Amino acid sequence: MQTATAGRTAKAAQPAGLRPVQMGWLAGSVFIVSAGYGALLPVLPGWLASMMPGASAGEVGRHVGFLSGVYAAGVLLGAPLWGIVSDRVGRGRILIIGLVGYVASSLLLLIPSMAGGSGIGGLYALRGTTGFFVAAVVPVVAALVAEHTPQDKRARRFAWLGAMSLLGFLFGPALSAVANEVGPWVTDAAVSPALSARVVLVLSALLGGVMMVGLAASLPAALVADVPAEAEAASTLPGHSVALLWLSATVMFVLAGFELGIVLQGQQQAGQSSRQAAIMLAECSLVMLGVNALLFITSLLEKMSSRVLIGAGLLLAIVGLAILAVGRSDAWMYLGVSLTAAGTGLVLPAIAYRAAGASPQRLGVVMGGLTAAAGLGQTLGSAAGGWLFGVLAHRSYGLLALPLLVMLGLLLVQPRWWWVEAPHPDQS
Repeated sequence: MQTATAGRTAKAAQPAGLRPVQMGWLAGSVFIVSAGYGALLPVLPGWLASMMPGASAGEVGRHVGFLSGVYAAGVLLGAPLWGIVSDRVGRGRILIIGLVGYVASSLLLLIPSMAGGSGIGGLYALRGTTGFFVAAVVPVVAALVAEHTPQDKRARRFAWLGAMSLLGFLFGPALSAVANEVGPWVTDAAVSPALSARVVLVLSALLGGVMMVGLAASLPAALVADVPAEAEAASTLPGHSVALLWLSATVMFVLAGFELGIVLQGQQQAGQSSRQAAIMLAECSLVMLGVNALLFITSLLEKMSSRVLIGAGLLLAIVGLAILAVGRSDAWMYLGVSLTAAGTGLVLPAIAYRAAGASPQRLGVVMGGLTAAAGLGQTLGSAAGGWLFGVLAHRSYGLLALPLLVMLGLLLVQPRWWWVEAPHPDQS
């Protein structure tokens, strides 16, 4: 009798499962907001140059960096707020609000002067607004998946979410290429960076609208988890959360500067083009996607120590950035991009997987905090990258390796600052 009662209690404590169609729409929303960011990035320098006649390449580069930083700052400000609200009013509602805001702010970018001030000023305001609403999508999706996924399936689903985010960023440059073809056909105008940017924004908004309708139709009244009351007392984040947040911020600082450097080098350096920059960004996403696929297939997130995975990822990224700093041939650059992408692709899913172990009632706060830390790193990295690559060019990659080197040293010297490893499932 006691065994049967215990079995019923354990079953009730399991989170309500996500149906495949719900998981598909959730993953699709992450894909779309990632694609929107990745699609605009390659055409942004040319669009800004058309809005700033006579501006130098260095000045345009700084604006590209600052605009990327403003977008990330919107994520930084919005993530904790949306996380707290989603814990109280429901994650489905906040997710829909985030997509509505994403679509609206993307369309308003077509006429940036509507945000007030000059076109450049409106661009800054609207990019920040877009980031603010994206912060209601990415961490809320992660919280929903963590809340409604059994422990034994969590690693695979988080690897899947990471893969969809990377696929979105990979799809972004392809979307900008589609814009180059569609724009002249629709408007009968010549191909230009400004036209391509506007078509990208329209396509991004349309795809965001599709996700919004799909989620609105599939999520209401479908996600009600049966959470035991004692779960509220559970640890908000396994191990030493502050150190994990710093690690996330540092990796995103480097990744933002690294990706921006690829774009700016394509604009500033002889022999490189925006097309080559788009190829390198696609390569970065493909390699990170491959790493996520490896984690999904092998369940390494569950089988291996997080310390080992994160340490290996940091080392790979450091080597990749060092190669980019000293090697100027195409072959060395592609190798450096691959190693940097593989390293960061190992670290970020490991951090997210550990955060998913938070108590269900506080998942919104936890995921919002993690996204805010990543947004802070991306904000600073974009701003620093725009300035660094305008002054030091490719040597900036070497400087970007230094924060990762510091994190790797702390990881090796003081592992207990970061977490206390949970016992292996086979251990009693």
